[in-house]
Amino acid sequence: MMSKRLLLISNSTQFGSGYLDHCAAEMQDFLGAAGRILFVPFALHDRAAYADRARARLARLGYDVDSLHEAENPKEAVRLARAFFIGGGNTFRLLDALYELDLLGTIRLRVEEGVPYVGTSAGSNVACVTIKTTNDMPIVQPPSFDALGLVPFNINPHYLDPDPRSTQQGETREDRIREFHEVNDPVVVGLREGAMLRIEGPHALVKGSAGVRVFARDQSPVDYPPGASLDFLLSPEPA
Repeated sequence: MMSKRLLLISNSTQFGSGYLDHCAAEMQDFLGAAGRILFVPFALHDRAAYADRARARLARLGYDVDSLHEAENPKEAVRLARAFFIGGGNTFRLLDALYELDLLGTIRLRVEEGVPYVGTSAGSNVACVTIKTTNDMPIVQPPSFDALGLVPFNINPHYLDPDPRSTQQGETREDRIREFHEVNDPVVVGLREGAMLRIEGPHALVKGSAGVRVFARDQSPVDYPPGASLDFLLSPEPA
């Protein structure tokens, strides 16, 4: 079996730049000579407009894009894909569509066979064990919160550090992840804006312009800067 390859990105648009600009070079390096990408637009309501946006941006990187919502046979499109790009939006809507089309197992198999997987925000969430650490509202109800399970941890994209100057009295992101760990075991990686994880087989590397914060049950969170190795996340029992 070939090694899994994933690029899990916190956000698709960074303040002060355009769509995918902040991660375009990393995506191009990761995808290499894939040539053609299968885009999954299910996280947004207007799939056609979303596909057009992704198609136009990725064309500038030299890639042709097929959108899964246009496929007559979605499973066959997944089986023939050379690379996946699953875009951000509402994670519940995205996962619900993948269940409705019965695509989770097919996508999982293709990635396990070595087909590269790029996700942004919701697309990064569904690569994980579950989507329980998404920031999104449950605007639809998927059959399960169980996701693709391509990695043995969860992600919280757009992670925000507590602001000591804030007068907001609601739960911080850290509070909510702590609540998750009161009843769930998977490690949670808080991907700050601009951060991404690049996974190649047994290796996981922090990439991008920001670091990550890793939360493990009954442990204090630990920060890792860009360039740090997170290989331990891929082991059966993360440290």
